[in-house]
Amino acid sequence: MTASRAGGPLVLAVESSCDETGIALVEGGRRILSNVVASQVALHAPTGGIVPEVAARAHLRWILPVLDEAWQGAGVSWADVDAVAVTRGPGLAGSLLVGINVAKTLAWIHDKPFVGVNHLEGHLYAAWLRDPGQADGEEPEFPLVALVVSGGHTFLVEMTDHLTYRLLGQTVDDAAGEAFDKVGRLLGLDYPGGPAIQRAAGDASRRDAVFPRAWLGDSYDFSFSGLKTAARRTVEAARADAGLREPEEHLPHAAVAELAWGFQEAVVDVLVTKTIRAAVAAGARSIVLGGGVAANAALRARLAGEAEALGVPLVVPRPGLCTDNGAMIGAAGARRFAAGERSGLDLEATPSLPLAR
Repeated sequence: MTASRAGGPLVLAVESSCDETGIALVEGGRRILSNVVASQVALHAPTGGIVPEVAARAHLRWILPVLDEAWQGAGVSWADVDAVAVTRGPGLAGSLLVGINVAKTLAWIHDKPFVGVNHLEGHLYAAWLRDPGQADGEEPEFPLVALVVSGGHTFLVEMTDHLTYRLLGQTVDDAAGEAFDKVGRLLGLDYPGGPAIQRAAGDASRRDAVFPRAWLGDSYDFSFSGLKTAARRTVEAARADAGLREPEEHLPHAAVAELAWGFQEAVVDVLVTKTIRAAVAAGARSIVLGGGVAANAALRARLAGEAEALGVPLVVPRPGLCTDNGAMIGAAGARRFAAGERSGLDLEATPSLPLAR
């Protein structure tokens, strides 16, 4: 094993849990030396959602070219690498296996320690990352409350120290990102639904659309299935009023924009309200926002305003680090490597892996 660099352990990290092929080189759990992602958005757009078998085959096609590109310009060699980290779950079984087997092979060939990482943990540790040339800045302070919102996951967690988690609440049905995708399809918008709904909502001249909020009492859990059903009924009623009967017939853009704004507002309201309430209860000194839906401008702006009013700093990675990427796995992997954790080459994919508590 090589000696750690001055900036902390250098980790080569592989992420392939869903439909993004990501490989990164991260130093000290913070400094990104390279971070390359091959997206499959265009591949899955015709079906309006991810087809697992198609995603796995695309990872097989792209993972070695992504690995080659990750080395270019990083300014390091295998002799500098301290460990190989990889996403072990949760995610799609076939996609996970591609990344795990490539990472195992690299660790074995180059005689490097091997560390399996929880994908959800990666989204949390994206808050610690810094791009090349970016000042280090202050790290999130503990205790902190983190909201992770993506296509497959929505949860609130409290961290009192590194690698220490207490799950506060999670979705009891659909994840917020999944609801965005499904409502986007109802509105005739492009895939993925989150960015498309955000763009449409920005064009809303009237902001009268009101959708229900599922508060679930005092719980920190989330529910979006009822909101999704309400959106479907509202869209169906609007189509009937407009005399639209064929699937290829779409509502006028002004109507789509208003409905998109109302739906987005309902999701953001619940996410932010519960996060702020959890931060107050935990005495949080920081709030972290992560996951693909964290790229949503309305969510970022509303949570930033509420956090500022509370006097608690909000830490949000740039949008490219909110979606799935290798750098976040490198950040979490470096923490686990520094804590002495190692995985065997018999590590298996765990599609339903929970966040360690």
